[in-house]
Amino acid sequence: MNQTSHRPTPDEPVQLCIQESIAYITLKRPPLNIYDLSMRDGLLEALAAVSDIPDLKVMVLRSEGSNFCAGADLSEFGSAASILDGRRIRWDRDPWGLLLALGIPTVAALKGIAVGSGLEMALLCDFRVADRSAVLGLPETKLAMLPAAGGTQSLSALIGTSAAFPIVGVAETISPDSAWECGMLSVPPTDDLDSAVADLVDQLLQIEPSIMTASKRALAGARDLPLEQGLALEKRVARSVNDKPNEPAEPAD
Repeated sequence: MNQTSHRPTPDEPVQLCIQESIAYITLKRPPLNIYDLSMRDGLLEALAAVSDIPDLKVMVLRSEGSNFCAGADLSEFGSAASILDGRRIRWDRDPWGLLLALGIPTVAALKGIAVGSGLEMALLCDFRVADRSAVLGLPETKLAMLPAAGGTQSLSALIGTSAAFPIVGVAETISPDSAWECGMLSVPPTDDLDSAVADLVDQLLQIEPSIMTASKRALAGARDLPLEQGLALEKRVARSVNDKPNEPAEPAD
């Protein structure tokens, strides 16, 4: 696959760049990369494009500047009748379902401030890599709100409800070292984020894409289904991987 790139105009907050079989989605509202409606729309467009482009093997979610994302633009809530109405406007067009549904592995590259919606989008990725500058957290309860981009569910599924409660319930910030120890990060914190992401991507590229997609589907069953249904899904997925329809059938006895 040849390299292609969509270069945004200055007011476009999201860039999609394809390099060989890797899709890079970059948040481009430095210095804080605040998540607002325009970024939401940009992510929707970029994620939809990634899901439609054949032969992609990995997607990397990254940011421009020194911070990943400092969360939602709370000033937008002021134009709505209430905070709840403002959230409903966001929920009407939700990019997180698209992110979660991608059949290829997804990697979030975290640096600087990665809180609120910024951390939540990273939690919906399959892998998280953070440099030592990262500050992680879900501060919504201090603002009399709850995380509403999947944070309570994705974090609990990742590290367990007991470990997630201080982060959600009392808005406790967490260091990269602590995030690695509790299982939030996929690799130890790094002093060279770009190299660590590249190393992880190289590992992912070594796996047969159909096996990677099947693995994601089976693991989603473990997350979303009761055990009995998850086991049945695992059998179906394993059977589909093992089937070789293009090979001639063995003669019947």
